[in-house]
Amino acid sequence: MKVSVADKVILITGGSSGIGLALAKRVAAEGARVALVARRVEPLETALASLPGEGHRVYPCDVADVDAVTEMAEKVQAEMGVPDWVVNSAGITRPGYFWELPVEVFHDMMRVNYFGTVHVSKAFVPAMMARGSGHLLNVSSVAGYLGVFGYSAYGPSKYAVWGFSDVLRAELKPYGIKVHVVFPPDTDTPQLHYEMPLKPPETRILAETGGLLSAEQVAEEILRSVRRGKYVILPGADPKWMWKASHLLGCGTYKVMDFLLWRARRKIAREQKQKKEV
Repeated sequence: MKVSVADKVILITGGSSGIGLALAKRVAAEGARVALVARRVEPLETALASLPGEGHRVYPCDVADVDAVTEMAEKVQAEMGVPDWVVNSAGITRPGYFWELPVEVFHDMMRVNYFGTVHVSKAFVPAMMARGSGHLLNVSSVAGYLGVFGYSAYGPSKYAVWGFSDVLRAELKPYGIKVHVVFPPDTDTPQLHYEMPLKPPETRILAETGGLLSAEQVAEEILRSVRRGKYVILPGADPKWMWKASHLLGCGTYKVMDFLLWRARRKIAREQKQKKEV
């Protein structure tokens, strides 16, 4: 299925960096007009300057603030029209042991990752329904379908994005709106560099079992999968086999995860022993 983005209006939250910016550059190069949304003005302006083509705009907005999102949506539709694509890529993360993470972190993850997705979708979907067409892309994570050690705050917020997308896929289909949910693995973005020092040792070792993708690779997979009409988008080889394993093995997936964690802890114990012997 050929899905052209030429002359389309594509709104991308989290568009000032990472996967959001990489996707913005990709669709802008094909002739789309891009509405970049993020919290801070300066990174947005820098991102805007990097986009090929013309007709792009920036909209500073905290997606966790429903009133700010409503105001932003009104401006976008007045200045650029109803978006053809709405991409919910804004997100934050904070790994750590459950018992050490402040409860505020759990609230923040849901506030931005889940409710931010809800707010933006609420703001644009009715107009897309009235038009009878559009694409809604929600970015979850591998940690949004696998319970990954060290992500007790982040993982559930991304599971919520998956559940939300499942419901919208069914509800919006009769209105001509195609919903897609993206499950990226570790991706080389500013967010990943921020979280690396915060990861528990076990989480860092578990991450080594998977591959690292560039934001550009993820963006390319998103675009290719949308054109193929895929609902579930799994960038890279590791998310694909982990998705299949989690669905085929069922509860057996927990045994695999427990084995990987046991192996990680053995490695940590060996490293600690070697340090003591030096």
